[in-house]
Amino acid sequence: MNHRKRSQTSDRPHVALIVETSLISGREILHGIAQYVRDHEPWSIYHEPRSLDASAPGWLKTWQGDGIIVRLQNERLAEAVLRTGLPVVDVLGVVNNPSVPLVHVDNEKIGQVAAEHLLERGFRQVAFCGIRELNWSQQRHQSFAKAAAGCRCRVYRLPSRSRTDSSWETQQERLADWIRRLPKPIGLMACYDPAGQRILEACRRAGVSVPEEVAVVGVDNDETVCEVCDPPLSSVAANHARVGREAARLLDRMMHGHPAPRRPTYIEPTGVLARQSSDALAIGDADVAAALRFIRSRASEGITVAEVVEHVSVSHSTLKDRFRRLLGRSLHEEIVHTRIKLCKKLLVETELPIRQIALETGFRHQEYMGVVFREKVGKTPGTFRKETKR
Repeated sequence: MNHRKRSQTSDRPHVALIVETSLISGREILHGIAQYVRDHEPWSIYHEPRSLDASAPGWLKTWQGDGIIVRLQNERLAEAVLRTGLPVVDVLGVVNNPSVPLVHVDNEKIGQVAAEHLLERGFRQVAFCGIRELNWSQQRHQSFAKAAAGCRCRVYRLPSRSRTDSSWETQQERLADWIRRLPKPIGLMACYDPAGQRILEACRRAGVSVPEEVAVVGVDNDETVCEVCDPPLSSVAANHARVGREAARLLDRMMHGHPAPRRPTYIEPTGVLARQSSDALAIGDADVAAALRFIRSRASEGITVAEVVEHVSVSHSTLKDRFRRLLGRSLHEEIVHTRIKLCKKLLVETELPIRQIALETGFRHQEYMGVVFREKVGKTPGTFRKETKR
């Protein structure tokens, strides 16, 4: 295969970005690529606005450059970019082509994080709304159901845009009917934020209250979509910006002669941005619910199990047994878990020194926080911050 290398008229590598701008995932990937380029060697970038399902751009047939980052939506686009002979990195994962290395969000972790978010709120009935025939939706469903082991996961599949045979109104009525028939209360994961928006609209049509009867969490944390929802939609922050950074890093290496990796690179989500759509506790035991609220509001203050028991005004043994029976974990484990979640949030969203984060999250000492964080997360706070933000 001929490598259609450009003539050396510039010191800057010429890179084509065939990435859609119609979805937040694509825009965040572009943002991550821009971050990498600003911090490293500047590129001469060729990009034009496009939708995800757009065909291969005509200019690609004669374009002379050094590398391509692309969201490969179909085999025709894959064939078109491979014909250039240039180094190529895929950032979508729909087309399984061993000739193109993949950098992508970790769908298994996304499903797991969404399930944990709902289980932590006491939901023991769960559901998933996905899109037919899309592998990333199927992967999120499988990991969500696996993480919610012991809970039957009810599933609704929306038709893909290219294969729908009914109007939007008809689809919404079908979705509303499914929601009416779900057992309540239930925690529901939507495969991405636009599906979450449709779920919330269908709940309104069905006369189902959110989050009391159905708590909903989406994926991608598209703030525009999430905030226009009624109520605002909770969402998993999938970390597409880091996908862009790592894809740019990989393409840079490939353009300098390094071989493509044989295995995909998967980027973990940074967590759930909780909004009103999942702000509920599906716990019938008032004492356990009170203990959970107290822990989540005061864990950063260094509270102890004894203080939780005192707040609820029941015996330690009674509260301990009921808490574990309903939530599957101890009071102490819940306190530590809440602190670790706050640590992660501050590590990702702020530039606070790790010593200060330890104080802000109730650990008192950086060393102790480091030990607990590594035990629960599998890496040090510093490593977690570096891998998540780089």
